[in-house]
Amino acid sequence: MSNVNEYNWDKLLKIKTSGRDDTKADQYCYPYEPTPYCVLERLANSGYIKKNNCVIDYGCGKGRVDFFLSYQTRCKSVGIEYDERIYKDACNNQDTAVSGSRTEFLLQKAETYSLEKQEDRMFFFNPFSIEILRNVIARIVQSYYAEPRQMLLFFYYPSDEYIAYLMTVDELTFVDEIECMDLFEENNKRERIMIFEIGNEQKSDEII
Repeated sequence: MSNVNEYNWDKLLKIKTSGRDDTKADQYCYPYEPTPYCVLERLANSGYIKKNNCVIDYGCGKGRVDFFLSYQTRCKSVGIEYDERIYKDACNNQDTAVSGSRTEFLLQKAETYSLEKQEDRMFFFNPFSIEILRNVIARIVQSYYAEPRQMLLFFYYPSDEYIAYLMTVDELTFVDEIECMDLFEENNKRERIMIFEIGNEQKSDEII
């Protein structure tokens, strides 16, 4: 991963999202660390997110995922962030971002967020504990039953604990994996995006 690439994308998108922040991290809510742009490029090029989709970014931090995907795919994006200070950083970025008009940010705990019917793509980069994830997934499933639609959930750098839990959820089907290990010098098998589906409004070959 190139730091130059990180800087250039921030500059192009007119945002500031680099750097890690452990200030309010605890056993339930994990530190702010932005998803590498090279990983987001691979996700944007996968075809799973298009202009008519709406992405929910759980634990959005300063909004990198939202601004990038909205810029690259023309989708709409909603970032959910519980840390007020980091949420303000996202809002400040929204004021300057080239794709700011296609993004929205909410200061809210992820497990309390109720999805709107047009929201059909969810992104996670290990934002919180498995306890919180269970509650979030329950709300996503509830939204599906209220408004049936194809929903895709993207898990970047998933932990074994996350994967083990996700495989037990009856409503979730594992559909694909985007390999990202080759983007980094370390040979880390967690460098991937696992994709799960709820509902089957389209066949898989129509998504790609």
